[in-house]
Amino acid sequence: MTITQLHYVLAVAEHQNFTKAAQKVFVTQPTLSMQIQKLEDELDVLIFDRSKKPIELTETGKKIVQQARNIVNESDRIKDIVDQQKGFVGGLFRLGVIPTVMPTLLPMFLNTFIKKYPKVRLKIEELHTEAIIEKLQDGHLDAAIAATPLELPNIKEQVLYYEPFVGYIPPGHRLHSQKKIEVDDLDLNDILLLEDGHCFKDGILNLCKATRNANGDRFQLETGSFETMVKLANEGLGMTLLPYLQTIDMKENEQKNLRMFSEPIPAREVSLIFNKSELKMQIIEALRSTIAGVVKGAIAFQNVKIISPLSKK
Repeated sequence: MTITQLHYVLAVAEHQNFTKAAQKVFVTQPTLSMQIQKLEDELDVLIFDRSKKPIELTETGKKIVQQARNIVNESDRIKDIVDQQKGFVGGLFRLGVIPTVMPTLLPMFLNTFIKKYPKVRLKIEELHTEAIIEKLQDGHLDAAIAATPLELPNIKEQVLYYEPFVGYIPPGHRLHSQKKIEVDDLDLNDILLLEDGHCFKDGILNLCKATRNANGDRFQLETGSFETMVKLANEGLGMTLLPYLQTIDMKENEQKNLRMFSEPIPAREVSLIFNKSELKMQIIEALRSTIAGVVKGAIAFQNVKIISPLSKK
């Protein structure tokens, strides 16, 4: 049994296809098939059910893949130890970022990071939290930036910043004349929300502690765009809530419609999250320190109340 064979097994388990798996690990399909066959012969079990289309893991194969992932991670740790000992910060690093953080945070730190750490090859994906967790657990991401706490035993979290919720309340709305708003002022049926799948929406639902009355909706909205919700609010279709960084570059005439909450200000916790295996920690720390440095001046709120992104069923 070799580490290479385990890499091949994981590739086939991911792609459920020998040809695609071979392309992923840069070998010919016959070579990959032969190595997996050798492993199955050595173990005297079938890892894959080749009669199924797409290929499926056998019950024993599922357990082997789980252990193979652990072994491959531990083998990667050896190179990681050497890199850390040499002080080397480089190589491919796969980072996931949730959609409600990507457009505001990424421009703040990316240029600084790539200039400071030119040997790191960042591959950045915009993903919802559910997909991020799955990819972290499967080893397809090295780290991610997401709203926390997530309360997962196999995921570690390093808090980057606390980002307040801000009300966007256009003229004519019942709350527009207030200098500050209270959580009790909110009516969920009056708030324009992001589509399902966004943790920021779940945070708002948790903040309001109420259920939306679907029967009272004049229209149904499915959007992942804060800009769309602001434009709809400007048309008199309600108010919305925005993350603080989203409000910094708004037009001057729109900033007049922003309202902060009274303290303690409801806020989301944004963290760098990664697998408990803690691989590539030197790059994770480089990211953390870079982001912390750029957001320190942008977000200086102290008295905040963290609103969980965990969806309450």
